[in-house]
Amino acid sequence: FGVVLYEILTGRRSLERNRPRLEQKLLDWVKEFPADSKKFCLLMDPRVENQFSLNAARRIAKLADSCLLKSAKDRPKMSQVAESLKQIIQVSDEGSPFEKSFECNENDPVDSDKDSSEMRASESAKRRMAHLAKLSEHGGGVSRRRFMIMQRAKVT
Repeated sequence: FGVVLYEILTGRRSLERNRPRLEQKLLDWVKEFPADSKKFCLLMDPRVENQFSLNAARRIAKLADSCLLKSAKDRPKMSQVAESLKQIIQVSDEGSPFEKSFECNENDPVDSDKDSSEMRASESAKRRMAHLAKLSEHGGGVSRRRFMIMQRAKVT
């Protein structure tokens, strides 16, 4: 599930052979951008145009890292992952919905008028995360099948 979370954060697939050699494997590439580093925001999906909660993204990346631990007993259970995602989404909804990431674009002026495409990208990301949390609660074959269909259709 950690790979899926990173796919959502980055907007990339787990393996993309059309990228430069060092960027082909998603998990190798994301290691260059630890969640606590200033470079972290560089791994975010550019389609969200910096209209995301940086704190929520960092928490999701840390959750993804915990899901990728080598030992299965050290990884969180899916119920814990679902609960963590719900909490992250709830906290980001309570805060500013369009928290600007100043670490990435220090020179960009703060624009108080959000155009509709920025709002749609942010809302789409929130819907995807809420959907993943809901899918992980059910864990049944039907939910997994729907998730795979959604992934193939690349619903954004």
